[in-house]
Amino acid sequence: MRSKLSQFNFNLPQKLIAQYPSENRDEARMMVVHKDSGKIEHKIFKDLLEYFDEGDVMIFNNTKVYPARLFGRKEKTGAQIEVFLLRELNKEARLWDVLVDPARKIRVGNKLYFTDADDNDVLVAEVVDNTTSRGRTIRFLYDNSEEEFRNDLDLLGNTPLPKYINRPVEAIDKERYQTVYAKETGAVAAPTAGLHFSRELLKRLEIKGIEFSEITLHIGLGTFRSIEVEDLSKHKMDAEYFQITENAANTVNAAKANGYKVCSVGTTSMRSIETAISATSMLKQAEGWTNKFIYPPYDFTIADSMITNFHLPKSSLFIMISAFGGVELMREAYEQAIKEKYRFYSYGDSMLIL
Repeated sequence: MRSKLSQFNFNLPQKLIAQYPSENRDEARMMVVHKDSGKIEHKIFKDLLEYFDEGDVMIFNNTKVYPARLFGRKEKTGAQIEVFLLRELNKEARLWDVLVDPARKIRVGNKLYFTDADDNDVLVAEVVDNTTSRGRTIRFLYDNSEEEFRNDLDLLGNTPLPKYINRPVEAIDKERYQTVYAKETGAVAAPTAGLHFSRELLKRLEIKGIEFSEITLHIGLGTFRSIEVEDLSKHKMDAEYFQITENAANTVNAAKANGYKVCSVGTTSMRSIETAISATSMLKQAEGWTNKFIYPPYDFTIADSMITNFHLPKSSLFIMISAFGGVELMREAYEQAIKEKYRFYSYGDSMLIL
């Protein structure tokens, strides 16, 4: 039976979309959903320790968010523009794929100036191509080292909070819209299930004997793109770069072979591992681009548990967790979440599906 987009709609009160993170990472609320019995528990995130034992494995996405939103001005006119850095196309040439706003004012050949707090021009870019109505390719005109270039991007760039967080970026966001284990720079959105892990909780998990397997998937804006088709088999995801090392795959496969739990921390980790399955149904070393879209019915191969946030109606993320947890059970869980006023989306509360 084909899955329809309308099956994954629900009424979400806007006031439940979290505008700020919880005061402490590991003290967000956590709903625990048991697939086998349908039991639903209400906990806090650091209670995670109760559900995992020595030998179990957690798969983390170690991507790091870069400050992708720049504000600058157009040459001559001085018109204010926003440039959102999507991905680097060529490091040596400093070519980037970007979105610009307002797009109608930005043409090939225009120079864009980005200034610091004292109004000094720090970066200059030239528009070299139109890619979509809002998309452009720009080249940063910069002669200094790669390290200095990155430092200047960090200086001028803003944390790319999603648009549904209706407030200006604040100092707290630089730290909190990033996992504590972020390493590999390349994402324009955080792997939000991981935002709940504190360094203290990671240490307590490690002491208990839980193994960690780090993979990388650089999250793009496609994560937030709405699905426009009713028949989900016709939806195409944007491709995102991922990497699974041999060491990460070996850690997961050893746990599977010995009957331990394998927990995917987040939908991005799940998409990565389901992209890299061997002929013997084990996880394999892989690197490349994935546009995998997981929707019901779907047989998951690697992970038997999952940590995730609460997602928006009709989003690819809610559809994926419905495939994992069961459509009816997830609908019931979300009804409870709304009734109990759980906080939704990136800065919201968490769900553990067992």
